[in-house]
Amino acid sequence: MNNDKMRVILVDDEPLALRGLKLRLEEFPEVEIIAECANGREAVKEIKARTPDLVFLDIQMPGLDGFGVVRALIGGPAPLFVFVTAYDKFAIDAFEANALDYIVKPVDEERLKDALQRAREAKKSAAALNRESQLVELLASLSEDERDRIKELINDPAWTEKQRFSERLSFKDGSKVVVLGADEIEWIDAAGDYMCIHAGGKTHIIRETMKALQLRLDPSRFQRVHRSAIVNVGRVKELHPHSNGEYFLILDNGRELKLSRSYKEVVARFI
Repeated sequence: MNNDKMRVILVDDEPLALRGLKLRLEEFPEVEIIAECANGREAVKEIKARTPDLVFLDIQMPGLDGFGVVRALIGGPAPLFVFVTAYDKFAIDAFEANALDYIVKPVDEERLKDALQRAREAKKSAAALNRESQLVELLASLSEDERDRIKELINDPAWTEKQRFSERLSFKDGSKVVVLGADEIEWIDAAGDYMCIHAGGKTHIIRETMKALQLRLDPSRFQRVHRSAIVNVGRVKELHPHSNGEYFLILDNGRELKLSRSYKEVVARFI
């Protein structure tokens, strides 16, 4: 085996996108494509079995998405990841998940070349050796229920039909355990290392990451509107544009929240 080869796995649920990426990568003699996966469940199994150097991973996939694939690899060898997405808004999330790089569809040849160069440099560097521990630290805040749910998805042949999101959320708030229906949640915002969950006129403070909470909430009902805020879209009653490209959301309880320009595509949810 040629140790100079970059052993690569491709993951995308769109056959045409998968084939297009494969054809582009075949133009690089240093790349060896060792597997192609059509969903997250396949990806986790192939990554664990083949231990690739690099994975091109689609973010938006039914069942187990790209971020779920990364989380499912906790405790095992972690390759370098290049996230592939049709939406720029996922770029920030990708880098927060310690992705080596991200590429926006349709894949640009120069952008792909840059990503491969970064992968070659990372493979040779000591920093790459620490990537697994960084991922584990980043994802360590996941609850046991969330980890079990990911494992269940991976092993369930009917994974595409499963409901990923809980209707009821339980979490510790001080000395007690609070159980909330998802629809009771009005909005969530960050306060340092803590999350403030606002529901029914009360604020519950928990030690959890924004990303971990996003895993538990249905994105069709809960949307990130700011780097440090998630809102229940069903609670939004008014939308006020601002001259700088931002918006102000008015909830049914009168609360005003800012929707930053980075998340302006969320506006479509309210129109």
